[in-house]
Amino acid sequence: MMVSLLMFNEISDLEPAESIELTVVADQSFSGRSRLDQYLATHIEELSRARVQKLIDDGLIKVNGVIAKASLKLKDGDLIEITLPPPEVLEAVAENIPLQIVFEDEHMLVINKPAGMVTHPGAGVNSGTLVNAVLYHCQGSLSSIGGVVRPGIVHRLDKDTSGLIMVAKSDIAHKGLSEQLQSKQAKRTYLALLEGVAKAESGKVDAPIGRHPLKRKEMTIAKEGQRGRSAVTHYLVVEHFSKFTLVECRLETGRTHQIRVHMASLNLPVAGDIVYNRKTSGSLEARHKLGLQGQALHAARLSFIHPVTNLLLEFQAELPQDFEQLLAKLK
Repeated sequence: MMVSLLMFNEISDLEPAESIELTVVADQSFSGRSRLDQYLATHIEELSRARVQKLIDDGLIKVNGVIAKASLKLKDGDLIEITLPPPEVLEAVAENIPLQIVFEDEHMLVINKPAGMVTHPGAGVNSGTLVNAVLYHCQGSLSSIGGVVRPGIVHRLDKDTSGLIMVAKSDIAHKGLSEQLQSKQAKRTYLALLEGVAKAESGKVDAPIGRHPLKRKEMTIAKEGQRGRSAVTHYLVVEHFSKFTLVECRLETGRTHQIRVHMASLNLPVAGDIVYNRKTSGSLEARHKLGLQGQALHAARLSFIHPVTNLLLEFQAELPQDFEQLLAKLK
């Protein structure tokens, strides 16, 4: 079942005051009858199931010129018209939140982010993020490349992942750091406690990662024919425990949830990961029983060439206390 987009501007490129008209036609390869909400959520990556439902509830989706219900069964050739309202305008504001700064000069910072802190504002999260804290610390002097929501942010860490993250104060620093990440010159090494016993002492996962076709907030290994981006993770066993394995992970690429998805694909999910861990430690209750504040994943080491001084910089962040205490209990 395929769709052709007759008119579709990138949603992410909208100006704040703009709405967008999206027209979709089920082409002749469409077979069977699918519900409207399922069809749109599955075939348009930019629209989650929840967002499709909200658009339908607001009367912003028509089929063949008539406002449609979610349960409408589509037929081959049906014309679907979607009106996307202007996106909510977000702008990060400075907040006095303590930061653990590992390095700082006039061009950039390296920060040890705690688990539980979101990197930048987004849907449903407007405050308490790393960006809010950095804006206060730097008095607004940050790179503008990331825009008003992600000023200075060169790369990100998941909310429940702790460790080292780079922040650019100037555009030239931002550009230089981004280029090093893309060229793999910047090195990032993570420590992860995996649930299960690794059979190999080291390995490489080379598998593309894409958006889950049904669970739009999740990522997955992209199968043949699915949209995905190349992703490579190297891992090395640091220590074995009876039911867990501590590994060091080195990234060649930096895809969303990369380590978590790749390790789960080996049936060795990250301990305390409530999204991708289907084993015993993959719930909030189990995470708390382990004494973890987030998932057992920590960006431990970072090295790169300073984008202005050209000096090699290397940093290491000790494991957070909850992670350290869990390892002690497992020994």
